[in-house]
Amino acid sequence: MRSELIFQTPYWFIIFCVLAGLAYAWLLYQPQPAWGKKLNYGLAAVRGIVVALICFLLLSPLVRRTQSSVDKAKIVFAIDNSESVGKYGQAAMEQVRAATRDLNDAGFEVSVETLEGTEKNTDSLRFNQNKTNLAALLQNVRGNFEGRNLTDVVLLSDGIVNQGVSPAYNRYPFRVNALAVGDSVPKLDIRVKDVVSNRIAYLGNEFPIRAEIAANGLQGKSTTVTLKQNGRVIQSQPVVIDRADYFKAFDFKTSSAQKGVQHYTIELGAVSGETSGRNNRKEVYIDIIDGRQKILLMALAPHPDIKGIRSLIEANDNYELDINILSIANNPPASAKPYDLVILHQIPNVLGLGNAQVRKFLDAKTPLFFILGNQSAVPLASSLNRSLFINASANNQVDRVTARFNPSFSQLNLDAESLKLLERLPPLSVPFGEYNLASGTETILYQKVGTLNTNKPLLVLNTNGDHKTAVLAGEGLWQWRQEEFAQTNKQEVVDNLFQKLIQVLSVKEDRRKFRVYPISNEFEAGEQVSFQTEVYNDIYEPVFGQEVKLEVVDEKGKRKQFSYTHSKETPRFNVSGLADGVYRYAASTTLKGKQESVSGQFVIRNADLELNNTTADFGMLRDLARRSGGAFITPASLQEFIQKLKNDRPADRLDSTEDMVELIHLKWLFFLLVVLLGAEWGLRKYHGGY
Repeated sequence: MRSELIFQTPYWFIIFCVLAGLAYAWLLYQPQPAWGKKLNYGLAAVRGIVVALICFLLLSPLVRRTQSSVDKAKIVFAIDNSESVGKYGQAAMEQVRAATRDLNDAGFEVSVETLEGTEKNTDSLRFNQNKTNLAALLQNVRGNFEGRNLTDVVLLSDGIVNQGVSPAYNRYPFRVNALAVGDSVPKLDIRVKDVVSNRIAYLGNEFPIRAEIAANGLQGKSTTVTLKQNGRVIQSQPVVIDRADYFKAFDFKTSSAQKGVQHYTIELGAVSGETSGRNNRKEVYIDIIDGRQKILLMALAPHPDIKGIRSLIEANDNYELDINILSIANNPPASAKPYDLVILHQIPNVLGLGNAQVRKFLDAKTPLFFILGNQSAVPLASSLNRSLFINASANNQVDRVTARFNPSFSQLNLDAESLKLLERLPPLSVPFGEYNLASGTETILYQKVGTLNTNKPLLVLNTNGDHKTAVLAGEGLWQWRQEEFAQTNKQEVVDNLFQKLIQVLSVKEDRRKFRVYPISNEFEAGEQVSFQTEVYNDIYEPVFGQEVKLEVVDEKGKRKQFSYTHSKETPRFNVSGLADGVYRYAASTTLKGKQESVSGQFVIRNADLELNNTTADFGMLRDLARRSGGAFITPASLQEFIQKLKNDRPADRLDSTEDMVELIHLKWLFFLLVVLLGAEWGLRKYHGGY
């Protein structure tokens, strides 16, 4: 390390520092001392040096320190320790270890990276990973050796990638030399390549499950593919392998009368001559829910708006819609069952139909969406909606207005650019008068009269408190949808706006004070299952210190029980060692002497991607090596490649780091001054000085 002193002031200022030290020492020690002259001169010298040094430090001199280090040439062995490499990788590891020793002896710095990270002990390396992401492996190498003297990476792999992107199209600041292992000749095999299904289905509804079957060779042979649930055969279909590269999709349809996650299995019968039967089945988990949100559309009379609202609601399978037209006889009562949202079209109205039912919905705190029209009782609607107050004119005058989106509205994720289309759509009929917003109400759309932008609200939303409401101050929504289709051949902008509005109104808020839930609905086999715990007081502030009991039950009814204390430092509780399958859990605690409980379920999947394809892809490895400037090698030619690396060994890199610091910040100077002053003071006191 080399240090250099740099002055921020003219260097001749040092003379003044020395003069200050001499003057201070002379004034302090020029009287006749009580001790000898030699000691007096020594003490004066110490005091003068200290004062001169302090003055010098006040000039803020800098120290520039330059440190040089040798960065050896580096080689990384990136090992694809996945299941598909298996015995081929194990056989090549002895050669890799020998190559590592040779390179170390030649002055290289050698490291080993695997799919799991840096590997210190290659003797214990197991080829047991159930997925391969070579792009992530090489990206980790790049990140770990950023700015280092890394010239070559030797990638031991069979080239099979079943997760992430192909590494051949990425750019790397080093050469990737592909050490190819494995068998590139397709094996005789039939397998369940993939299963396509919905993650969610509704109770009692029929839903599809598609099985994709692939085979290499085995032509002329046949078997069956079966859909099972809990060992019970639901449906089977014959599989006839009519060509060497066979691929076909088989569609099954089934339904479930049970709620919760249901476990299905796609299973292939064994075929004589296939190399492995492990890939002849796949597990499928489908969440069967009875959670459709119930929406009531209650209208005064038939109206084109009703068909438009019905269309945009029924586009979402999560909604179950009832329509009640009050002016049509023999309609069932609207309050016969609870609803997650009630849409009121021209209700309350001047005829008084349905007005009493609106009050019942208000008392039940049911979310309401008011759509005003020519028959609306505007004063009564203003008093009931608690969001938008309209002081309408006495003669029930109406305005014809278009819509303008409020760009400052951010509660819903809406595209302000696409919503400019609303300004080109037909006008709505709205009550003429003075408009006022209640506290907590946000404006989504403003009224635009001709080309004049106003601040009068057209569509508002209030989600504050325990009763959510929205108000559209005009009728004619059907014209918007019709005109949008005429202009764009689509009905996306208007539908998206009102679908999101309906979603935020109908969604139920979780007001529980005790919550325990897994951080994900699905985990992979071998992964820890983390449970998040939340406990709240009466004003929904988080509280801690409660003892929580947790029970986890597998599909066979086997139970595991746990107990932990919820704390701020550890809000999560981890459970490990669970096999694949569907699990149900129940958690409980005591709050203010009352037992609180919560339950749910989660899935652990055995995503053994390595079984989908076991044919080595040497073509990808050649392409990767060529693009990065590396070489394609085999275990037989590894020693020759290592010898070439040793002969063409790149030079070690000399790295220099430089930093600059003010001299006054060096701690050793502070202690030097303290020692000098302490020694002077001690000697003065010892010899009777003051």
